[in-house]
Amino acid sequence: MTETYLGLFTLARPDHFFIGGRWVAPKGDKRLEVVYPATEKVIATPPEASTDDVDSAVSAARDAFDNGPWARMTYTERGHKLLEISEILKRRAGDFTNSWLAEMGCAVSLAGPGGFSPYSLFAYYGNLILNRTFEDVRPQSRGGGIGLVVKEAVGVVGAITPWNAPASLSCKCIAPALAAGCSVILKPAPETPLFAWQLAECFEEAGLPPGVFNFVPAGREVSEHLVTHVGVDKIAFIGSAAAGRRIASLCGARMKRVSLELGGKSPAVILDDIAPEVVVPRLIPHFTKNAGQMCAGLTRIIVPEHRKDEFAGAIAAGLEVLKVGDPLDPQVDFGPLAMKRQYDSVMDYMAIGRIEGASFVTGGGRPRALSVGYYVEPTLMAGTNDMRVAREEIFGPVAILLTHKGDEDAIQIANDTEYGLNGAVYSEDPDRAYRAMRRVRAGNMTHNDWVNDSAFPFGGFKQSGIGRDGGPEGLAMFQETKTVFMNAVPPSLNPVS
Repeated sequence: MTETYLGLFTLARPDHFFIGGRWVAPKGDKRLEVVYPATEKVIATPPEASTDDVDSAVSAARDAFDNGPWARMTYTERGHKLLEISEILKRRAGDFTNSWLAEMGCAVSLAGPGGFSPYSLFAYYGNLILNRTFEDVRPQSRGGGIGLVVKEAVGVVGAITPWNAPASLSCKCIAPALAAGCSVILKPAPETPLFAWQLAECFEEAGLPPGVFNFVPAGREVSEHLVTHVGVDKIAFIGSAAAGRRIASLCGARMKRVSLELGGKSPAVILDDIAPEVVVPRLIPHFTKNAGQMCAGLTRIIVPEHRKDEFAGAIAAGLEVLKVGDPLDPQVDFGPLAMKRQYDSVMDYMAIGRIEGASFVTGGGRPRALSVGYYVEPTLMAGTNDMRVAREEIFGPVAILLTHKGDEDAIQIANDTEYGLNGAVYSEDPDRAYRAMRRVRAGNMTHNDWVNDSAFPFGGFKQSGIGRDGGPEGLAMFQETKTVFMNAVPPSLNPVS
């Protein structure tokens, strides 16, 4: 049976999971609830996976990796299949856009044309591995013979992915894992699982070998069963720092491979040689788009002390013209928060800010005209870096304005955090900006903006995670390195790289 959601997209097998290359009935009878955050109404009740479903998925993925053709293909053969998948995803980009709108309320201005990236991820990794062998021949340092340093797939991957950009963030794990030759079990967030059905339909159309991709939507208990499962070789997680610490501890006890892209409280360091009219248009989108539900959002704005009022006024003016409302309206800058739990959390942080003595330059509550839906005003607080609102990830359209007394002080404030995911330095002097960016302890830094490019590694220092996704470094997270010593180069070997 097919089912249509908000008149936006349709799923062909909404009551089945995709495991072992087949659509299979769930082993349990629990249901998830998908709520459209603009109306607060339940729009779908898909099945929730049980631990038995996870066991089936792991068994299928294990058999596919140990005995199936995918891991035994050349990189070039897999590359061509990834490019085929990319074309299918591109053709169905509108469906993925609509599921993002429906499941978490992302505004069409972001989720629409230009905002969908899964197909580009598959295209990037497909092209990256074409005509590659990942076999590096080196002379032995002692005696004759050679050594080969080869890259092999890590094995069965459990990908546990978040709700804020469900399809694109999941494909940040899936595309490089498949490129490496791994089999994947996707565990999407229980609040936004519907896109996983869409992905499975695309992989089925592409003829991906059975068991190479499987999905099991569920909550925390089932997630931990996947994390600790003996048949899973690696966990790739994108989500909160608290959940990441738990996953890291479970994987550490078993020496299981793990990569973690976690939260952030990223600084926007504004030096004293740049004008607000240059900064503001390149800053505001980076803590408000997607209703601020971005791990890499520039939410600590560090401005020169003697120009605080100037920047506060300019940023407030930029926020006050943003349109918040119906995510289906193309004129809307951002829609609601994704769920009531997140809305309550953001409102709680507003209250904490008031208790701590932060001043509200603009915003601080719900838009008056929107009585239904999980809507929050774009908000700028001013305070100090010791406040909880300056140190903890709020995950909403909220930033805090801090002040510095010069470049050294600005860098010290930027680094005074347990996070280290992202950051930016705003300056008219490229050399000055570069020196500052090199000293900020973060995995990603941008001059006068924020750039996110899948051809480059993305990830964090400190409690913002372990490992990188994107670029060749993202592929390496799903590969093991093996050294093979030989008396001579095997005749069949023609190493390319």
